[in-house]
Amino acid sequence: MNEGLDPKEFGISIEEIDKKADILLENKEDKRPPEHFTRDTLDKYQEFAKEHLGFEFHDITLFITALTHRSYVNEYKKIHIEHNERLEFLGDAILELVTSDFLYRNFNEPEGIMTPWRSALVRTESIAEASEEIGYVDLIRLSKGERSGKNDHERARLSIIADCFEAVTGAIYMDQGYEAAKRHIYKYILSKMGKMVEEETWRDPKSYLQELSQKIDGVIPTYRTVKDEGPDHFKTYEIVVQIGDSIRGKGTGHSKQEAQTMAAKEAISYYKALKEAKKA
Repeated sequence: MNEGLDPKEFGISIEEIDKKADILLENKEDKRPPEHFTRDTLDKYQEFAKEHLGFEFHDITLFITALTHRSYVNEYKKIHIEHNERLEFLGDAILELVTSDFLYRNFNEPEGIMTPWRSALVRTESIAEASEEIGYVDLIRLSKGERSGKNDHERARLSIIADCFEAVTGAIYMDQGYEAAKRHIYKYILSKMGKMVEEETWRDPKSYLQELSQKIDGVIPTYRTVKDEGPDHFKTYEIVVQIGDSIRGKGTGHSKQEAQTMAAKEAISYYKALKEAKKA
C-alpha cells in the first residue's frame, strides 16, 4: 500500500532498491502456496474487530497477520504464512510518533521529563495491558509449545502480547489510515496518562528510591541477593533493599535488575505509606 507521495518524484526507484536488496540479502522467492483462510476464520476475526475495535477491516487478513506470532509460522513448513513482525515494526513507529506528538502539543515540560513519560506509556507492560483490555489475547496465533506454556516466562509472554498491540496498530494504520490508528492509541494508551503521573510509575524505581531515601533518611539504598535458584537459563533471584539498618523492600525476578526493581518498588510503597500516615 503506497499512498500519498510518489517515490519516483524524488528519484527513488523502489524496483531497483528491491532488486539490489534481493542480491545483497540473498532473498529467495518463496514458492510455497500462501495460507488460505476459511470463511469461519475470516468472520471470527471480523466480528471481533467490529465488536471490540468499533470498525470492519477492509482487509481482515491484516488483523489476522497482526495476531500471528513467528512461532506459529514455524509449525507450518509447506505453506507460506506471514507473521506479525513487519506490522509490529510499522506500529511501533506510529505509537512513538503519536505519543511524542501528544506530549509535545499538550505539555510544556523539558525533554528530560517527556522522555521517561513516553517510555512509561509505551513500555512492554503498558501496551500488553492494552492488549488484555481489548481482549484479543486468545486470538493470537501461537505454536503449540507457546500456547501450552512450555516456554513459560512472564516477561516473554508480556512481550508477545505487547508486540501484538504494535502490530494491530500497524494493521489499523494500513487498513483505516493514520487518524484511526491515532484514535486507537489515544483510547488504549494515552488515556492512562493521568493515572501514570498520579502514581509516578514513569519514574525509574531505583533512582526514585534513592532520591526518597536520601531526602527522608539521609542514606543511599543498598541491594543484597538473598537467594538465587534454578538453571542458569531460567534462574530466579530474590533481592532485598536495605536503607540504613532496615530492609524496606524485597523483590524476585529472572535477572538481578528485575529483582532489584521490584524491591525498589516495594520500598517506594513504604515511603508513600509513611507520607500518607503523616498527613492523617
